Parts: sequence; structure tokens; C-alpha cells
Amino acid sequence: MDASDSVGVVEQKYSRRTFIKGVIATGATASSTGYLFKGTALLGAPTMQTATERLITLNVNGQERRVDVLPHETLAMTLRYKLGLTGTKLGCDRAECGACTLLVDGVAQYGCSMLTHQVRGRAVTTIEGLENPDTGALSVVQQAVMDEGGFQCAFCAPGFIMSMTAMLDENPNPTREEAAQALSGNLCRCADYDKILTCAMRAAELARSA
Repeated sequence: MDASDSVGVVEQKYSRRTFIKGVIATGATASSTGYLFKGTALLGAPTMQTATERLITLNVNGQERRVDVLPHETLAMTLRYKLGLTGTKLGCDRAECGACTLLVDGVAQYGCSMLTHQVRGRAVTTIEGLENPDTGALSVVQQAVMDEGGFQCAFCAPGFIMSMTAMLDENPNPTREEAAQALSGNLCRCADYDKILTCAMRAAELARSA
């Protein structure tokens, strides 16, 4: 095996997602240990109380989820790497591309720029929570995207779909110009905006006839 083959094996074994999940898991283990031995000395060392509780309950897609959260952990990181909701994408990671868009109390938010601790007691909805939980039927926005084939690589699709959902909740009868304005916080690296707007108008049509 030459050097290039060795590098390929290492890259396959240690992917970016595996690395991040490992780092987060290490933090979770440390936090759980502190939680179990709260108020007691561990190996002779005094414990310290942190200012922020780390084991918290989140309301995600209508379910109560107990999760260990680092004090400065973003909602997007928690959803992807601790709750396994990978529909929320991480693109720019600085609130510019909109790939991580989700709903908090029905309002579109960037998951990469919101701390998980900020959503305690609030309703978080990701793209996994849009379909009907009883029948599995797609939401009108998801169905519209399927009907129109609105994306090429589709990396940005979840964020656009969540923004469209928030738009229709506020304005069920948008013009194409109003839809463009409402979706301006999302970027498509394939630049397929015309077809995306067609999806938005189709979603509005389906919502009105529902």
C-alpha cells in the first residue's frame, strides 16, 4: 500500500462527521459524569457547579427530547449530531446561506446562529417534522417540490422548504415577487432560483386548495 492509499483509508475511517460526533460525545460523557456525581468529589477532586444546566429537555417536532448540551452549542449542531436530525444542513455556519433554516415557534430561524439553550420551552420544527406523523403524507411545500423538481444538488432544499413553510403560514397567497423576498435569506449554490420560486407558487396553490 503506497502513501496515497494510506491517506484514503484514514479519510474513510475518520470522516468530518465522525470527528465532530466524537468531540461532542466526549463532552456529553464528561457532562453525564458530572451529573451523576453532582455534589460529590470524584477521585478526590471537588466538583464545580456550572452556570448553565447541560441536561435539558427540548420540544422538537412535537416530541420531548432529553439531551446533553454544551453551554455554547448551536441548535444546528444539537439537532444533527445529538438528535440525528440531519435534514438541518450546515453550510456557511455563519448565518448567510440559510441551509440550516428551521422553525422556532413557527418563525424561520438560522439553526447555526441560535444557541440550543435559547429554545428551551419553545417549539422547534425541522424538515423531518413537516410530514403528517399519522399518515406520512408530505406537507404542501414538500409535495410542491416533488411536483416541480425544484432543486439540482438539493443541499439547500431543506432550508428553502422551511422558509417556504414559514412564508405560507404568514402569507398563503404570495406573489412571485413576495415569495422571492421571503426566500431571500436562503442561497442556492446551483443558482436555480427560478425553479425554486415555481415550487413556492405551487406550494401556495396546494395550500389554498387543501
